[in-house]
Amino acid sequence: MSNVILRVLSAFFLFASFFPLLKWDYWWVRIFDYPRLQKLSIIILLIIGWIFIPGNTQQEVIIWIGCLSISAIYLITKVWPFTPLGRKMIETVPYNEEAGINILVANVYQYNKEFGKLIDLVKSIKPDLAFFVETDKAWEKGLSEIENDYPTQIKIPKDNTYGLILYTRMEITRQEINYLIDEEVPSLEIDLKLRNGEIITIYAIHPTPPVPSENDKSTERDAEILLVGQRSKENKKPSLVIGDLNDVAWSYTTELFLKNSEMVDHRRGRGLFNTFHAKVPLFRWPLDHIFLSKHFGLASLKVQKGIGSDHFPISIKAVLTPSDDTEMLEADGDEKEEAREKISRGLHEE
Repeated sequence: MSNVILRVLSAFFLFASFFPLLKWDYWWVRIFDYPRLQKLSIIILLIIGWIFIPGNTQQEVIIWIGCLSISAIYLITKVWPFTPLGRKMIETVPYNEEAGINILVANVYQYNKEFGKLIDLVKSIKPDLAFFVETDKAWEKGLSEIENDYPTQIKIPKDNTYGLILYTRMEITRQEINYLIDEEVPSLEIDLKLRNGEIITIYAIHPTPPVPSENDKSTERDAEILLVGQRSKENKKPSLVIGDLNDVAWSYTTELFLKNSEMVDHRRGRGLFNTFHAKVPLFRWPLDHIFLSKHFGLASLKVQKGIGSDHFPISIKAVLTPSDDTEMLEADGDEKEEAREKISRGLHEE
């Protein structure tokens, strides 16, 4: 019986490893993007199983171990850039308050009512800008205690899990509330003045995930991510893209976003910094992001303690700094065309 289970699990995880290579938008394909580290761990255990569980022919053992090893090597190549052994895309710099910004991002989970935990976190780390998603009227009221410290606020409470609240101590010189893909899913584009007078742009988004209860496909999510990346590239100001993107750092869409936006991922060369699922340690991956343009250096990055949500908050201190050390991914002609096609499909999705 154990040999049958071993064969079934080996076949399934071989399939699960390479299935995301299909560029289909269906949720039941894209969902396999998420647990890469978990798949790698299970495949290593399966290889050990084939070595030590008796009752299999030597030929079968060699075939299975060979196939599983290829799968493990493939997954390692995908996870490796997000370890401290990978190459950093952005350099580490000392924090400078005049040219820097301290940002906190959190998916609060709309049905979570532990407002005090988030309030305590904000008071503790004192971000210059705080961006919260899944905020409804209850969250708007629940966070009112911190409003005196953040005179500038943008509030779009919604009861559909796509409400947004942004607080900042800094001056907003321009703001747009956009509904880029879905008329029920808002996003923000703001120009912010740093203490030294420099203007930067913040794109704050929370696209819909590819799950049966939301969307059967990832089309709208991918289109919103890529459209914001396109806007950021066309914008000459230093910029950041922040929010719960409902996509993992190593997915094809995120890589396509980085290539076409010419932004950088601070996780590369530093670690996974998993933000979801806060309550299920076995199933964790990086869903909440703060991407930076080449104009920034990274002073600090931290996944914060839980606030009762299914996501951990994430915070970053970034500094405007001249540098030639930023490593950016480059899009070829096919990838530029693919990004345009994905945006077009998302804009015209029924």
